[in-house]
Amino acid sequence: MFDQAADLLEEGKALKQVLDDLKPDEWSRPTPFKNWTVNHVVQHLHGSDKMAVLSLKDSEGFKKAKADPKLVELTMNPTEEGALLLDSWWSYFLEMCDLLGDSDPKRRVPWFGPDMGVMMFTTARQMETWSHGQDIFDMFGKTRVNTDRLKNIAVIGVRTYGWTFANRGMEPPGPAPYVSLISPSGEVWAFNDPDEANMIAGDAAEFCHVVTQGRNIKDVNLEVKGESAEQWMAIAQCFAGPPEDPPVAGSRTMNF
Repeated sequence: MFDQAADLLEEGKALKQVLDDLKPDEWSRPTPFKNWTVNHVVQHLHGSDKMAVLSLKDSEGFKKAKADPKLVELTMNPTEEGALLLDSWWSYFLEMCDLLGDSDPKRRVPWFGPDMGVMMFTTARQMETWSHGQDIFDMFGKTRVNTDRLKNIAVIGVRTYGWTFANRGMEPPGPAPYVSLISPSGEVWAFNDPDEANMIAGDAAEFCHVVTQGRNIKDVNLEVKGESAEQWMAIAQCFAGPPEDPPVAGSRTMNF
């Protein structure tokens, strides 16, 4: 199993630990993310994981399913709740991790949009698991202990600088900023050419929260300098799909 697949598995285990402790009525409590309940959050992850398993096991079957909106809707929106949902999600999640871990990291797999390399696909599933997992940590006021597997998400965040603007029909205001992040272990992760006038610096988890739109840039302590950096951090989006706006400042400020 290559490193990113192992990191995805660990990310899932961390989320499952929290879900295992939930009482039946807590599954229907709304999280700070668009008032989705815990059921909604896990259903969302589960639906994507099910489609990922199909893509990895049967690429042609995935393409046929993708062409059928009703089938996509049915698969992407599972109806199980509570303990049944937890069991079903975990079963598919483990299968997905095994399939990814046994794959050539350079293998291409079909997805919604362009095909993706297995390594990037794996990191994208980790990013979704981590970012939506934060919704649940936030709701229950649990302090999250991050590890250096967060680097995979930071890399996606940095690489999607141009995508953030293109997705909104905008031209980037300038070159990608220099990004210098302090990892959970204290290591410095540096990206792009050093530039004191165009830079973002600070805690890696805070950066990942901003690019996954779990936090507003005004609610973190990142140092942001320059037009490119400021415009990017105001709308950063490292996930696929139509443009989404970050949460309102002050609405997601827990657990730092």
